Amino acid sequence: MDDVLVTGLGALSPLGAGTDAFWRGMHAADTAPLRVPDPLAHMDHPLMYLVPEADVPDGPEEQDGLPLGRGSRFALAAAREAVLDAGLAGPPAPDTGRDRGRGAAQDTGQGTERDTRQDAGPDAPRAGLDPRVGLDPRRVAVALSSGMGDTDLHEGWWTGQAPASGRWAPTFPVASVVGGWFGAQGVNTCVSNACAASGYALSVAADLIRSGEADVVIAGGAEAYSRVALGCFNRLGAIDPERCRPFSAERRGTVFGEGAAVLVLESAAHARARGARTVYGRLAGAGWSCDAYHATAPEPSGAQIERAMREALREAGAGGGSGPGGLGFVMPHGTGTELNDVVESRVLGALAPRTPLYSVKALIGHTGGAAGAFAALAAALVLHHKTLPPNVPIGEPDPECAVPLPSGSAPMTGGYGLVNAYAFGGNNISLVFGEAAA
Repeated sequence: MDDVLVTGLGALSPLGAGTDAFWRGMHAADTAPLRVPDPLAHMDHPLMYLVPEADVPDGPEEQDGLPLGRGSRFALAAAREAVLDAGLAGPPAPDTGRDRGRGAAQDTGQGTERDTRQDAGPDAPRAGLDPRVGLDPRRVAVALSSGMGDTDLHEGWWTGQAPASGRWAPTFPVASVVGGWFGAQGVNTCVSNACAASGYALSVAADLIRSGEADVVIAGGAEAYSRVALGCFNRLGAIDPERCRPFSAERRGTVFGEGAAVLVLESAAHARARGARTVYGRLAGAGWSCDAYHATAPEPSGAQIERAMREALREAGAGGGSGPGGLGFVMPHGTGTELNDVVESRVLGALAPRTPLYSVKALIGHTGGAAGAFAALAAALVLHHKTLPPNVPIGEPDPECAVPLPSGSAPMTGGYGLVNAYAFGGNNISLVFGEAAA
């Protein structure tokens, strides 16, 4: 079976625009949520990890005549970076006098790095895919996810704050928006099974490649502030009044984050044929399961999340211990809610007792339908740099969550990383990413 490679990465997060900003933020390990700038957020804890205002894309406001919300614009910004990073984007668009800068070298005073500022403004022409690399657009697919999609548009209409366009728009257009921008004529699908959605989207993307339906899939997730979602979690009493601190003895719930994480997945044969310039790793295994237990609470024994983890590890051929065939790290689901963290900790303690964890949610909050994609992006960066960054300090650890959360950077000790994502309805997925073959 042909390997599924990660050949491009894109991110827009509370750490800023681009994967370089994300990687730097992982090492800085210093973030905090903000009060949402919404005068109608009448709730106890209107907190969220927000994309910095300077990095919020100012467009496009619509595509093909339909208005686009914040979630779609986030997805498009991250997808543009990922496709460019993979070397699949068409020739640079003509300069319109605005700073496009995508992928250009920039002297930062600390060496040269990619300029990852987002610009998909209303006057930016669609980039398209580069025909010079032998891409067949009929074999390029899109699998993106979102828990709330472009709900901000609808919330605006409900409260008399309608966007400029008077046209109705669908709530979940993120995949079709990205597919339309690039002219991807393969499968375009939006997955929306809550907080496991982007993990499922990545698994669907790998299946499309392995089944021969696609050569390249633009995959990941996007999530933006939604007054309804934050209000509902406040009503559930599930928002921590201070920060997202999974596995902490003081945790009192989760805190949402927003942004988009996109990975370009590609068959190894296609990547070799076109001479892909960077391979971050490979998506080596996936496991799905469902608790069939409760609408919101995890099943207390953890039997089904263990099943998903074991299946993903088995498919990847990853074993215990250190070395190339061992599990080097885990990106847990851990949200900061009481039972979720305890159940996952117990399973990890039995399955991989000494494997270090890196908590993406402690860094950028719980990004809902994009959480699995952000964890996958972080895993790909760790595999690529062979370094596990320090965790954001969570305070006193919960003795019932006996998992290793290193406070300092450490070299990777195994060739695989496990990513977990769970959701309401008992939806569970685990993914295993491995180092790229030499």
